[in-house]
Amino acid sequence: MRFWQLRNQLWPIPEAGGIMGILNVTPDSFSDGGLHNNIAAAVDHARSMLNQGAHIIDVGGESTRPGALPISIEEEERRTAPVIAALRKEFPQAILSIDTRHPSVAAAALDAGADIINDISGLASPDMRELCASRPCGIILMHMQGTPQTMQDAPAYDDVVREVRDFFEQQLTLAQQAGIALKRICLDPGIGFGKTTKHNLCLIRHLESLRLHDLPLMMALSRKRFLGEIINSPTEAKTSPLPTVTMSLLSADNGADLHRVHDILPLHQALTLRRRLISPS
Repeated sequence: MRFWQLRNQLWPIPEAGGIMGILNVTPDSFSDGGLHNNIAAAVDHARSMLNQGAHIIDVGGESTRPGALPISIEEEERRTAPVIAALRKEFPQAILSIDTRHPSVAAAALDAGADIINDISGLASPDMRELCASRPCGIILMHMQGTPQTMQDAPAYDDVVREVRDFFEQQLTLAQQAGIALKRICLDPGIGFGKTTKHNLCLIRHLESLRLHDLPLMMALSRKRFLGEIINSPTEAKTSPLPTVTMSLLSADNGADLHRVHDILPLHQALTLRRRLISPS
C-alpha cells in the first residue's frame, strides 16, 4: 500500500497537513454533481488535483448531501470501480480512496486499485468490518447521526463532543474485535452529517478531545452549508474557496491532520504558509 508515516500511523499525511481531493462521479452531488461523471473527465480532474497538491483522491459514486435519495449498490459500483481502475492505471503512485458505506462497492474499489475506504457510516456494517479486516487498506471512520435522508431534520445532542467521542470508542472496539489494526484508521467527526452549525463549531473547537489512540483526524469542511450560514452568504461558501480554507486552517490549529476539499491549490498554499510560520526550519 502507498502510505507515509504520521504519528506512527500508516497514513499519507505530510507535516504541513494532508489534502484529500474530492472526485464525485455522480450526477447529483450538492456542489459538483455531473461535472466528472465520465472516465475521461474524472481522470483529468484527478490529474489537476494531484498537480495542485492533493495527497489522496477520494472517489464517490453516491451523493450523501442532506436529503439525498439512495441509489442501487450496482449503480454505485458501476460509477466508481471503472474510474478507480483508470486512475490507478494513469497514476500508479497515487493514493486512491473510495467514499462508500457499502461493503460490495468498497470491495470492487479495492480490487480496482483503491488504497483507502472512506466510510461515512463509521464501520457500522459487520460486513464492512470483515472486509477491512481481510484487506490491507486504510480506513476513514466517520460519525453521522441518522442517514443522509434524515440527518439534518432535527439533529440533537446532550453533549456533541462526548457523544461523538463515545461513538469513536465504540466503533474502534468493534474494529479491533474484527481484527483491524487501529493504526490503519483515521477519525472524521462528520461535520454537517447530523449536526447544526453550533454542533459543528463545538466539534472544531474541541477537535483534539476526539483524538483516540493518537490516530489522525480528518476534517471535511468543503463548501459546507454551515459556512454559508456563518458568513450569511450560502453562495459565497459554495463558490469561493476562502470560507473553506479559513475554517480548515482553524481546524488545523485545533488538531486536524487531513482535509477533504474540492479546491486544492488555495488550501495547499495556505497549509504551506502555516507550516512555515509555526516551524521556520
